[in-house]
Amino acid sequence: MSTIQYPNGSGVWHEAKNLDNHSGRGATLEKDINASNTYYRELDIALIYKKPTPIQVVKVDYPRRDRAKIVEAYYRTPSTTDYNGIYKGKYIDFEAKETKNKMRFPLQMIHAHQIKHLQLVQKHGGIGFFIIRFTYYNKTYLVDAGLLIEKISQTTEYAIPYEWFAANGHLIREGLYPRLNYLKVVEAIYFKEEN
Repeated sequence: MSTIQYPNGSGVWHEAKNLDNHSGRGATLEKDINASNTYYRELDIALIYKKPTPIQVVKVDYPRRDRAKIVEAYYRTPSTTDYNGIYKGKYIDFEAKETKNKMRFPLQMIHAHQIKHLQLVQKHGGIGFFIIRFTYYNKTYLVDAGLLIEKISQTTEYAIPYEWFAANGHLIREGLYPRLNYLKVVEAIYFKEEN
């Protein structure tokens, strides 16, 4: 269970554990990216945030004025990608996925609306990519969105082999601060003419 203390002292939010089949899927990678983004913001390196999932609130229970509780809501539209922000004056947008499968990355984890969104990001001059973690190997790769989308469009399989990511992705180094230094890889791929 995680707790968020609101800065204005308006209360505490507790996140309930999800007990369905997808419980915790991607949670470790998400925590690592969130910690890295906090590090980047605090050192004024980049402004990158996790996008909230758009929901439509249908019913709210007000047992007391300061204890409003959402009791019914639904997703308004599919979320586009997980993260976006600014780095060195360039718009960055990416999707993060984590799999326990040691041989392949299942394509069902990437949705058509995410592909379309990242294609538009790149068309308009932004930087779009995927961060893919294979938990079995404890390896995390950054893959350019255009490259992975091209691979997806060319395959007739339900998954892409791990070897493809090892050969075409860029390994992201893990550390203490930042936890996942993905901007070092972004720098090497997308800003190489500046180096």
